[in-house]
Amino acid sequence: MLTPGVLQQDEALGRPSTPAPALGESGFGRDLLSALATRPRSISPKYFYDAVGSQLFDRICELPEYYPTRTELAVLERHVGEMAALAGPSAEIVEFGAGSLRKVRLLLQAFAAPARYVPIDISGDYLGEAATALRAEFPRLDVHPVAADYTQRLVLPPARGRRVGFFPGSTLGNFTPAEALEFLQRAGEVLRGGALLLGADLVKDPGLLHAAYNDAQGVTAAFNLNLLARANRELGTDFDLDQFAHYAFYNAPHRRIEMHLVSRERQSVRLGGKRFELEEGESLHTENSYKFTVDGLRALARRAGFRPGPVWTDPQRLFSVHWLHAPEGETL
Repeated sequence: MLTPGVLQQDEALGRPSTPAPALGESGFGRDLLSALATRPRSISPKYFYDAVGSQLFDRICELPEYYPTRTELAVLERHVGEMAALAGPSAEIVEFGAGSLRKVRLLLQAFAAPARYVPIDISGDYLGEAATALRAEFPRLDVHPVAADYTQRLVLPPARGRRVGFFPGSTLGNFTPAEALEFLQRAGEVLRGGALLLGADLVKDPGLLHAAYNDAQGVTAAFNLNLLARANRELGTDFDLDQFAHYAFYNAPHRRIEMHLVSRERQSVRLGGKRFELEEGESLHTENSYKFTVDGLRALARRAGFRPGPVWTDPQRLFSVHWLHAPEGETL
């Protein structure tokens, strides 16, 4: 059951208050139109992260069931000195999918005189607020936020030092295996001569995974449903959030958590002047979260052109952090 605060948030923000943009002007609109027009229906999880979704995800990270954030933070805290030594002085930190910038603070405190910090995130407003707070905390640090989709080809300002990429949270697991390889190859291009510090969630007891994505407070459900609320706000759709159920489960053969929004009844939704029918029990597949083995992740990194370095894990081996040496050459 959702908490009252989450329900009020969705009820207040789930319908558009301003005219929706033409679908041609919105990548979200085009991708949602494509999702509704095909079966099985699925859409990229990157559209979770508007301002509301980013705030809900920050709440997820604090939940008792959600082990990845606190486990990764513990690994970083324990080994950040080793990571700083590998980075060397005056490194430029590039964070993919920066979000609240919580984890990178550990690097900024430990690294020797970082030349610049370049956070990249698709939610420009949320990124701007986080960057402003970071500048106040690190007044001598050059913070250069980039509002962009890091799953696409990136054009970054010229590097000011050896680039160290930071991609925590096992966000790599949201990609299909082919997409994960493509992302790593693109990251290798912008990090040439540097390295990538990558967080990867590990294969584990399915019971722990189920609890992490089906929390008792219903925050993950609200996060999932916010995708439909965002469509109502931004695209003028008429999703009835009460008629969709959050559904998350571990698909063991594929080593991934799947997250869906399941239609509770036969219904239709409007988008871009068209109506689309959804049958009772039909779902919109909103996210995959692949889990890795240490050896499997290192093999994937090699295929993308990286040279695997040290790996750090927690004592229970729930989560791993990898140092991956980027291909040599000049950055793009």
